Amino acid sequence: MSKASQSIESQAITLCRQADLIANSGVCAELNGEQIALFYLPDETPQIYAIGNRDPIGGANVLSRGIVGDLDGRLVVASPLYKQHFDLVTGECLEDTAISVPVFAVAVVAEHVLLNQSPLNQ
Repeated sequence: MSKASQSIESQAITLCRQADLIANSGVCAELNGEQIALFYLPDETPQIYAIGNRDPIGGANVLSRGIVGDLDGRLVVASPLYKQHFDLVTGECLEDTAISVPVFAVAVVAEHVLLNQSPLNQ
């Protein structure tokens, strides 16, 4: 187990199984009444990214349904509402840097996806 996994594991909860994720797509999970968008990108390192599912511009929980891609070397998800792009690493909106979504640390331990309950960026 890596140091990052040990650090996350000590402060995290099990959110789902890795088998619950869909390659190159997003799924939604609930954590303490808040929705989390999980993206499994098997060709990337790390392979799993977690951000808040609520689109702060449109106000709906839809980011897990967005299209994942790369813009200028940044992994992003395009919101299905107004098409703004949110960086999967920083949570920053590329079209308006004053707007962001929460980003969570994740790790896979024994086929379970662990998520740190405190956002990295807020």
